[in-house]
Amino acid sequence: MKKALFYGILASFFFAFTFLLNHSMNLAGGDWMWSACLRYLIMLPLLFLLLRRMPGRRLQPVLAAVRDRPGAWLLWSTVGFGFFYLPLTLASAFGESWLMAASWQVTIAAGVLLTPVFGQKLPVKNLLASLVILVGIALVQAPHLANGDLRGGCLALLPILAAAFSYPLGNRKMMCVSPPELDALQPVFGMTLRSTPFWLITACAAWARVGAPSRGQVAQSAVVALFSGVIATILFFHATDIVKEEPRKLALVEATQCGEVVFTLLGGIAVLGDRVPGAAGMAGLALIVLGMVLGSLAAA
Repeated sequence: MKKALFYGILASFFFAFTFLLNHSMNLAGGDWMWSACLRYLIMLPLLFLLLRRMPGRRLQPVLAAVRDRPGAWLLWSTVGFGFFYLPLTLASAFGESWLMAASWQVTIAAGVLLTPVFGQKLPVKNLLASLVILVGIALVQAPHLANGDLRGGCLALLPILAAAFSYPLGNRKMMCVSPPELDALQPVFGMTLRSTPFWLITACAAWARVGAPSRGQVAQSAVVALFSGVIATILFFHATDIVKEEPRKLALVEATQCGEVVFTLLGGIAVLGDRVPGAAGMAGLALIVLGMVLGSLAAA
C-alpha cells in the first residue's frame, strides 16, 4: 500500500507540470493553440516507441481495435482529448497555474453529473463531495470577482467547464468502445493516434495565426508530453494496478491526485512568481483537496 501511495503522489507531481508549463509558455508569449497540439503530437511517437518496446506485442491489439471501429475512436478521442485539452490551455492565459489546477477539479463534479448518461444512478455521496469541491472553486475564484475582474473570471471558467465535461464524457465513451483485453496504457495511445487529425487542424490554425512556435515552446511542450502524458500516466496506472482488488485502498490512491493542486501551487509561487492566494483562496484550496479525498472514499 505504501508503494501504491508513493507512486500516486509521484504521479500527481508530474501531472502538475501541465499547469505549470502551460502558464510558463503563456508568460513567455507562446500561443495557447501551439501549447495544446504540440503536447499530443509529441506524445504520439513517445507512446508508439514505448508500446513497441514493451513485451507481449502490446502495439498490435490497440491498432486492431482502432481498425475495427475507426469512427467511434475518432469521435470520442477528439472529445476526450481534443475538446478537453484545447480549452484547458486557453484557460491558462487568464490566471495563475494554481488557479487553473484548482478550477480544473470541477471535472470531478462533471463526471458525477454525467453518470445518468451512462445508465447509472446519480451517486449521492459523490455528489455531496462534488459540492464541497465546487464551494472550494468558488472561493478560489472569489478574489477575481471582488477585484471586478468578472470578464477574466468568465474567460477562464468557461473553457475549463467545456474541458471538464469533455474529458470524462470522451474517456467513458472510449471505455465502452475499447476492447476489455486492452490495458490502461493502450487506449491512451489509441486515443492519441485518433485525435491526431484534430491536432493537425489546430496546428494549421496556429500557424496561420502566429506562425511557427518558438524553440522554447516546443521544448516545454515536449516536457509536458513526457512528464504528464507518459511518466505521470504510467505511474498512476501502476499505482492503481497494485491495489485494484481492494476498493478502499484504490480510493485512497486515487485521492493522491489532489496533490497536483498542492504541487502546482508551490511550483507556481517558487518558479513562476505566481501570487500567493489570500485567505479565501487558501480556504478554497483546502476544500477542493477535502472534496477530492471524500469523493474517492465515497467511491469505495
